[in-house]
Order: sequence, then C-alpha cells, then structure tokens
Amino acid sequence: MAPKTMQPHVLVVDDEPAIRDMLLFALQRAKFKVTPVASARAALVAITESRPDIILLDWMMPEISGYDFTRRLRRDPQTADLPIIMLTAKTEEDDKVAGLDAGTDDYIVKPFSPRELVARINAILRRSSSADEDGVIHAGELKLDTLSRQAFSGDQNIHLGPTEYRLLHFFMSNPGRAYSRNQLLDHVWGQSVYIEERTVDVHIRRLRKALQPFGYDALLQTVRGHGYRFSKAQTAVNA
Repeated sequence: MAPKTMQPHVLVVDDEPAIRDMLLFALQRAKFKVTPVASARAALVAITESRPDIILLDWMMPEISGYDFTRRLRRDPQTADLPIIMLTAKTEEDDKVAGLDAGTDDYIVKPFSPRELVARINAILRRSSSADEDGVIHAGELKLDTLSRQAFSGDQNIHLGPTEYRLLHFFMSNPGRAYSRNQLLDHVWGQSVYIEERTVDVHIRRLRKALQPFGYDALLQTVRGHGYRFSKAQTAVNA
C-alpha cells in the first residue's frame, strides 16, 4: 500500500452536479484533495491517473451503478483495497446490507451532514493506515492482506465472508480495546444501517468458526456485559 500523503486524496463519483459541487466545497474546506467525476467510467480513468486514498461513490448512476462499480473494483487486485463510502438515497435495510456486502466500507444516506461525512472519511483512513507498506496487518502468524482482502495463517488462506472480513479488519486495526455491539454496528456496518445488535453476535460466531481451525478464535474475546475485543496475544482467552 502506498504511504498516505499529508493531504488525503478523495475521489468523488456522482452524476449530480450539485452534489459534486457541495462535496468539493466541503472536502476542500476540510483540507482534502478532491477529484470530482460524473460516472464510473470517468472514475476508472481518474484512478489510473492518480490513485485516491478513498472513494465517495453514488449508488444510483447511469450505465454503471455504484453497486456494480464497487464489485468491479473489489475483483481487481489493483483496486481491491481502495476504501469506498457509498452515498445513496436508498433507505431500506436490504439495500444497505447489499451495499456493504458488495464490499463498501461504509454507507451514508442522503441527505447527510458534511461534518459527519468528514468524520467517517477520517475514521476509515485511520483504519487503512494500520497496514504496512505491503497492505498487510499482522497479529503473529495471522495476516490480513488489505490489497486482496484476504486473511492468512502463514501461507494458508482463511476463507471469510465480506462482513467477517470487515470485522476482522476492524479488530486487527484496533487491538486491545473493548467495543460494544452498538459500536461495532457503527464502525463495521455504518451508523446509517439500522439492524439488530444480535446481528453482531451472528457474525462474530462465523468469524470465530473461520479462525478456529487455525487456532486464532481465542484472539477474539468476549467482554461479558459489554461486547468484544481483539487481542494480538497468541495465548488470549475469553474474558
């Protein structure tokens, strides 16, 4: 992963000129470098010319939707690690979950506060910066490759679903701290996604099941009465 510049580069992809202009003004005011484009095809050209640090992507666009564009970026090893925030007027829970499962890192419903958007961007950039120059986050022999969006135990691939990958990415980027279920919903699913807390438990169980054959399930600790935390200590046990 290329080192972050002092001025993070945001690629704005939205077919509405008024939205592009608003985002350009708000993000430049927040000291971001901004490249606004009107379509997914133009975004591909922009990415080739100057790789952004994060993409703000409208869901409803002509020709190639934001949903399909996200899936395309995630399939390409050159863009698989690019952080993406989906911007959309869709409010149904199924739409939000579909967007996240396609590989977006966060989901914001229009209309939104520019101040909240800047906070979301900064939070994702902080998580992304936890990887080394090769885009890898380490916890002993457990490795998370943010370029291919895969997990490994040594050279063995650990098969994860999209949500389990995002959970593990968040935990490995923020080890040692306990997070409540509500906090995990906000950080991993996004603050605009209204789903039940038990959804967190379901995906935690799936993540532990995927890690268990490699002996890493104990790194994901239950904090009784609160939520969960991730320990990099190989001898971790549940609290």
